[in-house]
Amino acid sequence: MNHTHSIKIFSCRGSKYLAEKIALALKMDLGKSEVTVFSDGEFQPAFNESVRGATVFIIQSTYPPVENLFELLLMIDAAKRASAYKVIAVIPYFGWARQDRKDRPRVSIGAKMVANLFAAVGCDRVMTADLHADQIQGFFDFPVDHIYASSIFLPYLRSLNMENISIAAPDMGGAKRANAYSRILGCPLIVCHKSRERANVVGSMTAIGEVEGRNVIIIDDMVDTAGTLTKAANMLMEKGAKSVRALATHAVLSGAAYENIAKSQLCELVVSDTIPLRPAPGQDISKIKVLSVAELFADVIEKVYNYKSISTSFVF
Repeated sequence: MNHTHSIKIFSCRGSKYLAEKIALALKMDLGKSEVTVFSDGEFQPAFNESVRGATVFIIQSTYPPVENLFELLLMIDAAKRASAYKVIAVIPYFGWARQDRKDRPRVSIGAKMVANLFAAVGCDRVMTADLHADQIQGFFDFPVDHIYASSIFLPYLRSLNMENISIAAPDMGGAKRANAYSRILGCPLIVCHKSRERANVVGSMTAIGEVEGRNVIIIDDMVDTAGTLTKAANMLMEKGAKSVRALATHAVLSGAAYENIAKSQLCELVVSDTIPLRPAPGQDISKIKVLSVAELFADVIEKVYNYKSISTSFVF
């Protein structure tokens, strides 16, 4: 009797560009699937090949709109009902991660609710990159492989051969992440302190640490409207920084983000391809550099499938 389970990789519509790169890195073909869309907006994903007894990896980042999350959940459900041996959700960008606690009365903890949805459809495992808060892993009652984009960002930083580097956290919440970079690179840490007037609007900002004459690198998990990031960059330049660039894993880039970046003192914004860039025609993206997480995810997928340790895939 043959007990080896074949591996199959599928993609939902929102992350096909990344799934193709991951499949290429694994020297595999993407599995065949389709989505039927009904006139009222309802849609139904289907597998166009057998997944019986297979270990199925389904790739999809759950950035807005909510269809991206729901399509992934329907695909997992379809795979389980088609007798897949195991179904693993590969979610390079895990949406709703900012709702990891009750930060004011009468709000939902969206990240926990989304974790419950994955459990409800029978997901066996989740792979994701740079969660907004590490403790979100505890919202799941099955394994979560939490990958750090530092694996691709650190080699890039080293390739720049810059001197007098300082690592900066754009806010207190990002201090732990920035501190890990400063420890690995052996350089000083700057913490920017901001007061928010309301959601997505930053009030005043100041910096704690040595800024003057330094090449500052701001580290963040995501860049949304780029309000905090560009305000921090402009403030650091005013305080005498030699240059300011930023690294952010997830390029959410909503609202006026592209304009904010283009007009700011940032010399470069380095992001990964967990979310596709979606600039409007004619928007300036000359400062944005995209590094791919495809090889990183391909490596972890291969190790998980072959029951190998993945601890070596984590830089910190």
